[in-house]
Amino acid sequence: MQLTLPKKYTSKIVQAIGEFNLIAEGDHILVGLSGGKDSSFLLYALAVLKKHLALNFTISALTIDLGFAGTDYSQLQAYCRQLGIPYHIEKTQIAEYILSEQNDNPCAKCALFRKGAMVEYMKKAGWKKIAYGHHYDDAVVTYLMSIIYSGQLVTFQPKQYLSQNDIYIIRPLVYLREHLLGESSDLIDFQPMLSPCPYDQKSKRTEIKQYLQGFTAQKQVFYNLAAAMRQGVTIDLWPEEVPHRELAQKIKKLWSERS
Repeated sequence: MQLTLPKKYTSKIVQAIGEFNLIAEGDHILVGLSGGKDSSFLLYALAVLKKHLALNFTISALTIDLGFAGTDYSQLQAYCRQLGIPYHIEKTQIAEYILSEQNDNPCAKCALFRKGAMVEYMKKAGWKKIAYGHHYDDAVVTYLMSIIYSGQLVTFQPKQYLSQNDIYIIRPLVYLREHLLGESSDLIDFQPMLSPCPYDQKSKRTEIKQYLQGFTAQKQVFYNLAAAMRQGVTIDLWPEEVPHRELAQKIKKLWSERS
């Protein structure tokens, strides 16, 4: 396979690598490969950049097998062979748990368990850095979800240190819009795998993503939301919430002042 990538992709990825110090000399980068369009593109892009960047680093790929019956990974195995990248499948029983009736938040728990399985694999291998295929739209959707569902101004970081495990998560695609990744399947000669999960496209994330697509018909709206994620932007928020007991005393005092 001849590895090439247009500048509209490489420039954004290299910008993220340089700005957030995502890759250092001698790194071993483990790519979390789900078989979707984002992680498969990330693996290809890193394979291209490995040949051209002034950094010596190595790449391998890991798929967490969730345990859905009949899942076939031969397509991913062939893809990694074409790229010359070592590939491992880590088998789990995550599907059995997330499909149980007792589980009321399957997507969040699945993500947590997948991360845990990846961390355990990295510890055994002695590797310190894993790359996820999250893109620019993912970051903004996460930001909106945190506001709507938890009342917090939070999104994921381009480079995140998990101090408890001494591991870094990096996201080299954070400056690439999703529509560009959607256009890349012919470029990298890979057709994304269909997810076997019955919750696919039914999550709160998908709901917010669809809302965002309608809301950001004007291109600048998206980039205004993205700018709001940055530290150092103008912030003019309400004061911190007064504890309930203290507020109740203040209100009582207001009513009793004239009596």
